[in-house]
Amino acid sequence: MTQSTNDNLFTDLPASLVDEILNRTQEEISRELLDAFEEMRNKKAEWQEQLVQHDLVRYIYNLPRVEGPTCCGADGSYAIERLLTTDLVVAGAVAVEGLTPPSETRYWPKPRHLIYSDTESHHADTSSVLRGVMIGMELQLAQNAPHELVFLDGSLTTPTIFFNQALSKVAGIPHLKVSVYLQENIKSFLESYYAILTSTRADRFWVALPKYTTRREIGEKLNWPASYDDRGLLSAILQVGEYTKPLPLKKPKSSWHINVPPLGDNKTEKEITSLVNKVTGSLDSIRVVYYRPDPYLPALRLEMNRATAETEARLSLVLRGVKDQCSSAAMMEPYPLYMADRMIKHLPKAMPAFRQIVSQTLSETYKGDINDIFTGLHSYRTESGR
Repeated sequence: MTQSTNDNLFTDLPASLVDEILNRTQEEISRELLDAFEEMRNKKAEWQEQLVQHDLVRYIYNLPRVEGPTCCGADGSYAIERLLTTDLVVAGAVAVEGLTPPSETRYWPKPRHLIYSDTESHHADTSSVLRGVMIGMELQLAQNAPHELVFLDGSLTTPTIFFNQALSKVAGIPHLKVSVYLQENIKSFLESYYAILTSTRADRFWVALPKYTTRREIGEKLNWPASYDDRGLLSAILQVGEYTKPLPLKKPKSSWHINVPPLGDNKTEKEITSLVNKVTGSLDSIRVVYYRPDPYLPALRLEMNRATAETEARLSLVLRGVKDQCSSAAMMEPYPLYMADRMIKHLPKAMPAFRQIVSQTLSETYKGDINDIFTGLHSYRTESGR
């Protein structure tokens, strides 16, 4: 099967286009990447020394010894099936329990989830609002989890961006059902977000792990080349068991903000505005740590609140949990996040099946021409994302 798939990779592309891409990949692109890797290799010792001189590198075994925490991971996804007459929309989040020793009691023998699905009239901004619902569900699952350590996919600032985009669009499309749903639930979404950002509990910790990041808190501090982000360089520099000193998240050029549209109820609008101000004001308390748990893994970027990062016992528990859950080279992130990602990313793939069920149900009950159904439910494309 693998050989057949490889043979068909370029079947539908013009031969001249394939030849040009392959030639450029083999010559120019490979040479550029080789030069970049050689530069990192040649300067690795210098950059390691800079980390030590600026007191930015730590070793996990100098932290207090702790028992491995119970863990879970949450991730979300959304999808829109664009049909001829309407849109099918769905947003959901899944939380999965981490690896648990046989002697421990499992909190969640099965994954937990939250889901929203409906039909919508056509509109280009549906995806922005749906994304806000998705991230809100992730935060609710994470905040309500009974585990000591909860992993979140993406950055701790991602919900701010998604909520701002979603609420900015709501004012222009109040007739959409997903807009109504977001406005009804935005308060509880923000409360979960605020709790995660400001928690000072000694028995519950939330950590975000962005897979892709361009941030350079350490690189800018040490004047490293701007062409490299921190995670890329630190993956080559940090030794197994090393982590970086917790640093504040780099502030954006403009202050963090979440737009609050008119909600019709002045009291509710004031409450949400106050909550938004608390959330955006708490983003300055985010701390960033890079940690290399195993030789087969890159440096992981961990974002957490100040109370967790700047208390050694709590940070030790977080790093112990990360190491315990990174059990295989096949998974480039902690196990529960990997499983949650695998599960929820199948949601868009299931959209054609949902459409087929709708078509079949309507065909059995519709009293008009059945061609109306098959024409009206013709799918043009499926849009999806996180």
